[in-house]
Amino acid sequence: MSLVITDIGQLVTNDETRNGLLGVVEDAAVAIDAGTIGWVGARDDLPAEYRSYEMLSVGGSAVLPGFVDSHTHAVFAGDRSHEFAMRLAGATYEELQGAGGGIYSTVRATRGATLDELVHASLPRITRMFTNGTTTIEVKTGYGLDIATEVKMLDAIDEICNVLPIDTIPTFLGAHVVGPEFTEDRGSYVDLVAGDMMDAVAERVAFVDVFCDEAAFTVDETRWIAEAARSRDLGVRLHVEQLGHTGGAALAASIGAVSADHLDHATDEDLDALVRAGTVAVLLPGVSYSMREPAPDGRRFWDAGVTVAIATDCNPGTAYIETMPFIISLAALTSGLTPAEAVWSATRGGALALGLHDRAVLAPGMLADLVILDAPTYEHLTYRPDGGLVTQVIKRGIAV
Repeated sequence: MSLVITDIGQLVTNDETRNGLLGVVEDAAVAIDAGTIGWVGARDDLPAEYRSYEMLSVGGSAVLPGFVDSHTHAVFAGDRSHEFAMRLAGATYEELQGAGGGIYSTVRATRGATLDELVHASLPRITRMFTNGTTTIEVKTGYGLDIATEVKMLDAIDEICNVLPIDTIPTFLGAHVVGPEFTEDRGSYVDLVAGDMMDAVAERVAFVDVFCDEAAFTVDETRWIAEAARSRDLGVRLHVEQLGHTGGAALAASIGAVSADHLDHATDEDLDALVRAGTVAVLLPGVSYSMREPAPDGRRFWDAGVTVAIATDCNPGTAYIETMPFIISLAALTSGLTPAEAVWSATRGGALALGLHDRAVLAPGMLADLVILDAPTYEHLTYRPDGGLVTQVIKRGIAV
């Protein structure tokens, strides 16, 4: 499709060759050809070769790259709203999980759902994420903890991809917690995850993730699973330092993980190691908000030189949050990022956290994923946290 988006009040390009972090162009236009960006610049400078294209005037609205939600658990069955009420009454994460709730509650529901039921439960959720501007989404398994259900979750992700024009990046999280059948023999479960379970999904996922924390897997167990992933040429992303400091961030850096996620308890030494390794820090302020915990200090990460991404962590227990605009606002209001840093982290930062270098920059040759706001500037995303600002999504050059 050939399209020119014109009358753009403020265009965020994330183009390093332009001024400022976001490479903002005022009174701009964007030409799109066959799903990629053909030209970007001031509206009055639109080259003659694009003037015959279909024109989409946005009437002075701001336009940004599509959001890249780089950490979600958005495919699941069941309902844990009662646990949220229990948490508000004082129950801890560990207490809920120890009583058979938490992740295990969702595992039971997801195991019990048919494929159609799992798709039916998850598709509306991911549709809302898409219509709120998320054009690329990472989706983890990890609510099966057995081979059949982990495969079923990947089948559900595939079916959703066939219905919805959103790019999904599947991640294997068999090491979410120890499978309920193995609580007295966790070593056998680690071997299963690193062996037969990973073999069953390896051709269908981009990454392997491990929840390395006090309530889940040790650093040594995580290293073993990560080595199994690398032996299969799979990327590694890790949940680390969320509930306490275990050394998971240092491990992520030492093995060259693409990202280290959560990092609420990361030390300055951890940040230095992430910088040296080029590992992206994925911060999840929505989890802190939902759990009433201190937000991750995004200012500290940014000033240390760490590449920062922000994501929803959409999941049924600790952050049932679907919209990236709300996370952008939280990142500025609670985590200390500037509005520009929050927008960059939700777009280009998210793409880098998934090893995707073809998107979240509006420059010739890049993927034409864009979001149009009902607002004149990108600052409205932090200024108006109640959402509803995304009026249109352009996915691979097609106005949806």
